[in-house]
Amino acid sequence: MNNLQEEKNAISVKDLTKVYKLYPNNKSRVKEVFTRKNYHQDFYALKDISFDIKEGECYGIIGKNGSGKSTLLKILTGVLSKTSGEVEIDGKIAALLELGAGFNPEYTGRENIYLNGQIMGYTKEEIDKKVDEIIEFAAIGEHIDQPVKTYSSGMFVRLAFAISINVDPEILIVDEALSVGDAFFQLKCYKKFTDLKKQGKTIVFVTHDLSSVIKYCDKVLVLNEGEIIAEGEASEMVDVYKQILVNEEMLKGKKELEEGGMSLTEDSGIECNLRLSENVLEYGTKQAQITDIEVTDSFGRPAPQIEKFDELVVAFTVHFNEEIRNPIFALTFKDVKGTEITGTNTMYEGVDGFVAEAGQDYRIVFKQKIPFQSGSYFLSLGCTGLDVKGNFSVFHRLYDIVQVDVITSKDDTVGFFDPQADVQVEKLSDGNT
Repeated sequence: MNNLQEEKNAISVKDLTKVYKLYPNNKSRVKEVFTRKNYHQDFYALKDISFDIKEGECYGIIGKNGSGKSTLLKILTGVLSKTSGEVEIDGKIAALLELGAGFNPEYTGRENIYLNGQIMGYTKEEIDKKVDEIIEFAAIGEHIDQPVKTYSSGMFVRLAFAISINVDPEILIVDEALSVGDAFFQLKCYKKFTDLKKQGKTIVFVTHDLSSVIKYCDKVLVLNEGEIIAEGEASEMVDVYKQILVNEEMLKGKKELEEGGMSLTEDSGIECNLRLSENVLEYGTKQAQITDIEVTDSFGRPAPQIEKFDELVVAFTVHFNEEIRNPIFALTFKDVKGTEITGTNTMYEGVDGFVAEAGQDYRIVFKQKIPFQSGSYFLSLGCTGLDVKGNFSVFHRLYDIVQVDVITSKDDTVGFFDPQADVQVEKLSDGNT
């Protein structure tokens, strides 16, 4: 976390609720006005949610579409009114929500900078100090003095993003806005985002990019159907969100998560030649179950450590409690921060297309050379597929089941992987000629 000052709250939300009235038709809406009888159903977009965001914290909010994320952000920015509850904001907000929503198409880009700045509460003098920086960031050249109605969609969002992120906010609210423009502009956006984080700005970050959540967020809130499911460390909350995505029956709500109902227990029956990780997350329908795991080197020796570029062999046994057509077996590697480094499955590799018989065991073996930089990595295993109704289902998934350390006598290169580059330097001519 970025040098929090006395743990002061930048945003405080208590018992926040937003209810929409849903009418079957317009006639029912009119009848309710005149008869004072209820002809509507209440839809809770948000229901009694409470949380605090500290100054200088990068706070992530994740959840499926329709979980209430956008509604929450609109309430925080004052775009939408709440039904009940309390919201306290301490600081000037800039929001990257609906980029360009306040633009006048007849105005030039430069004129829209001043218009949007004033809408956000900045004086002309404050905008004067920022206008050159905004124009440089947007990088749309001479078009800045042309009406925005002549802009391409890319130019439009570049200018809108540049305005929102360069006005020096105390609180920045970002909703899926960092992936605008081309690859070079996206790189510039993420760099600016990182700079603001380093400056200790409070950031509320909503995205479906889970790698960015793990990379940037100090704390994460998981929303589902308008309610808080969990709040905590980024990588753990990403795992919770993945369970929601696959619509697990085991996910009954916040109470079960708090009680640790989905953690691996000592009597799980899983055998492994290495020590199981302390923070394993297990879930699934158990129509098929992983029962035995072996992690070895290419010589069959247990491999709690593996030399960089050596072959790692991950084998596991799956017992099928019922017949499953075309099951998919998966292996994923994550680093200590929870970032998924790489992974594959039998469908990707073309090893599929069979029927697993009820009561039978099947052994799956993944072999691959490890080009990772030195450090600790966690293996996740899974057996998934389609159920009898054709819906995707997780039969058994084990997150972070085993830790493997990669060691090397060679200095690490940059990034996650070592590309094993072949580098040569040749003298082309005598420097005195």
